[in-house]
Amino acid sequence: QVQLVESGGGLVQAGGSLRLSCAASRSILSINVMGWHRQARGKERELVAFTTRGGSTNYADCVKGRFTISRNNAKNTVYLQVNSLKPKNTTNFYCFTDCGGVKNWSQGTQVTVPS
Repeated sequence: QVQLVESGGGLVQAGGSLRLSCAASRSILSINVMGWHRQARGKERELVAFTTRGGSTNYADCVKGRFTISRNNAKNTVYLQVNSLKPKNTTNFYCFTDCGGVKNWSQGTQVTVPS
């Protein structure tokens, strides 16, 4: 099991941006899939972006063009740049890894966009 430490959440005005970070306790080159889900109040947790150890990236349609996932293999860290934030984007973000279909989760971080 890998430990994940997530940071970068906070209060952001509408139209603003921030960068989330997720640091793993071991080499992310040994992890097949790493990315983020988000979960708003009263909503189910949904996948927003992920990257593979081969370097590919994938995004949910609703965030394409606004969110960018990237990785720093030397730092065992994956980043999610979130731009053009809206009040509806107020949610908890959870970093995850997926190895052989088994998911591991971060503690989550809150992103708040006031109306």
